[in-house]
Amino acid sequence: MNFMHFDEYRQLQARRQFLKNAACGFGSLALGGMMASDGLLGAVADPLAPRKPHFAPKAKHVIFMFMEGGPSQMDLFDPKPALQKWHGQSLPAEMTKDLKLAFIKPTAAVLGSPRQFTQHGKSGMVLSDYLPNLATCVDDICMVRSMQTDAFNHHPGQLLLFTGSIQFGRPTMGAWVTYGLGSESQNLPGFVVLSSGVGTSGGATNFLSGFMPSTYQGAQFRNSGEPILYLSNPDGVSREAQRAGLDTIKELNEKHYTDTGDMEIASRIQSYELAYRMQMAAPELLDFSKEDPKTLEMYGVGKKPTHEFASNCLLARRMVERGVRYILMMDASWDTHTNLNKKLKEKCDASDQPTAALIKDLKQRGLLDDTLIVWGGEFGRTAMAEIRNLSDPDNAGRDHHPNGYSMWLAGGGVKGGTTIGATDEMGFNITEDKVHVHDLQATILNQLGFDHTKLTFRHMGRDYRLTDLSGEVVRKMLV
Repeated sequence: MNFMHFDEYRQLQARRQFLKNAACGFGSLALGGMMASDGLLGAVADPLAPRKPHFAPKAKHVIFMFMEGGPSQMDLFDPKPALQKWHGQSLPAEMTKDLKLAFIKPTAAVLGSPRQFTQHGKSGMVLSDYLPNLATCVDDICMVRSMQTDAFNHHPGQLLLFTGSIQFGRPTMGAWVTYGLGSESQNLPGFVVLSSGVGTSGGATNFLSGFMPSTYQGAQFRNSGEPILYLSNPDGVSREAQRAGLDTIKELNEKHYTDTGDMEIASRIQSYELAYRMQMAAPELLDFSKEDPKTLEMYGVGKKPTHEFASNCLLARRMVERGVRYILMMDASWDTHTNLNKKLKEKCDASDQPTAALIKDLKQRGLLDDTLIVWGGEFGRTAMAEIRNLSDPDNAGRDHHPNGYSMWLAGGGVKGGTTIGATDEMGFNITEDKVHVHDLQATILNQLGFDHTKLTFRHMGRDYRLTDLSGEVVRKMLV
């Protein structure tokens, strides 16, 4: 990118301080001219100022619908009739010797899927009977059946998906996007997090800024009540009094920032000002009263079991309209180690209608073309059964599976009605068009206008990137 890294800026600040002390401030004027000619002053003044990508983008916004826990691909997207043949039996050792398993043993019995799969749309894409609403959108979807990750447990898998590494402390995807593009929204954060379900294994590590300034981390929103806790003023504190206090704090912070060049101080100034503006914008964002009742019905707002997830989907659309750059929707509890058929149906019943509504609503408003939707979990599920209650055979679920699972994308220059990749008859290994997590990340950044090898951030003497040391854009996904 052509704006300054934190370490480089600190070095310039140190030189500026020296020149200021040595030459009564003339040095800082010279440095200011140098920085202005390099286009650096704006980036320092406002870390979230809109910036141009490397090339013309197909997408301006991302909605990442993260299904935490790992949805079962062979029960939703990738039918495997061979599972019925082996149902209840253990497989030969040569078929299972290379599997990475978290809880079960390679000798676990195969679990056939009772799901019915049918073709839909002009593309004839195949989906499970658990997804009747998404089935109406298949011609806008690119289905990837050949995803691969390096991690077979939840937290490492989520770290790899969102930071490109299983190590803690790196920036997440939303932070990279707002670092690279800034924000088009003046009154809302550039990176917003919406949650549903009960907790996620990765938690806040899925949306932190890591070693980047904290201004790039995600802001958590709630879909009812106060959008953000403690956003409203306490009783007795007027908006005028709040403004006066913020002005004083801002003056002190700006002086400290001038003396030190610490980008965290710039982030703090930006955060205070954004929070002040959000006090007016955020409540309006959550006010669905002016939405067409037919729109609310289409999403499933106000009814069970869809209300929570539907509210987040509608919020995501409203945030795109207001310029929010990256929206992470974290929906927990897709981790079906037990009671697979019951739990998976519950999750689909709650999310299928709102998900299809989001695609259709964005499309009819002309927003889908430049909004990239990504749907999926940190890995998939095994062909073999996991049975934790031996007295109840209906208790069966599936273990974690890092190879050959499914995710889908829509909008943002993605080729709809397309199915990418394939796995073997048991779903163990990829047989066609492997798409590693780093390839997915590279493709997402490509649609936003970035060469993923050049979107870097210098930390501790190294240029880091989201895709770490690998990753290729998956051209088959793209228009």
